[in-house]
Amino acid sequence: MARSLALLAAALLALPSPARAAGADRLYVLDCGWSRLFDASRLSPGAKPGESLDLSNSCFLVRAGGRWLLWDTGYPDALAASAGGERSADGLFERHRPKTLVAQLAEIGLKPSDVGLVAISHTHPDHVGDVDLFPAATVLIQRPEYDWAFAQKAPPFSASHPVRKLDGDLDVFGDGSVVLLSTPGHTPGHQSLLVRLPRTGTIVLSGDVVHTAANWEGRRVPARNVDVAQSKASMDRVAALLAERHATLWINHDRAQTEGLRHAPAFYE
Repeated sequence: MARSLALLAAALLALPSPARAAGADRLYVLDCGWSRLFDASRLSPGAKPGESLDLSNSCFLVRAGGRWLLWDTGYPDALAASAGGERSADGLFERHRPKTLVAQLAEIGLKPSDVGLVAISHTHPDHVGDVDLFPAATVLIQRPEYDWAFAQKAPPFSASHPVRKLDGDLDVFGDGSVVLLSTPGHTPGHQSLLVRLPRTGTIVLSGDVVHTAANWEGRRVPARNVDVAQSKASMDRVAALLAERHATLWINHDRAQTEGLRHAPAFYE
């Protein structure tokens, strides 16, 4: 009996801990559209009025312990049917979606129903266009963002969607490999995402805490942000975190940086 108990104890010790089993081990970069801003000065203080700016728009898929978390959903898949893109109602920019999110998931061997968590940086249309493609997934969103967005005339996604409202940072899987970071300022409940991978190391996905490398280097805050002081504080927080964790910042809308990344079905691990 004693020998059997000893063997059982040894076997249990050999099993990975729940935290280790849940750790992030893959990160996919998905093409979720792009846009052309006809007056870059609206988004990049210091730019010349009337100067155009092309912006990438990525989504990111994280695998952790057999679970899938999608970070942002980009423009709606329906936009892909418009080969020439669409101009915004105010005429300030045009938006494009060359590839659907569903098709890119299929290339990885997934269906929308395989994604259990959808975390969104904020509720601007270029980040939440496909949330309702995942009706069973739980949306992870900061409480101030949810309250602000659903007070508007047009809700960002279905109000019947499963939602977990957050009040600050969240260690999603409990092991520090995927952490939602409260970074308000661009919107009242904006958040960024930290992903720690075994080989690649630590990456911080910006959401819209910053839009371009030039804005990041100069700590420039767009006039459209809801709170300038919060925006600067959030940028400072991210900068401190990058230094502390020896992490890399991936700026969602910086097209030059985005084009240098490996896109799905390739992945980072």
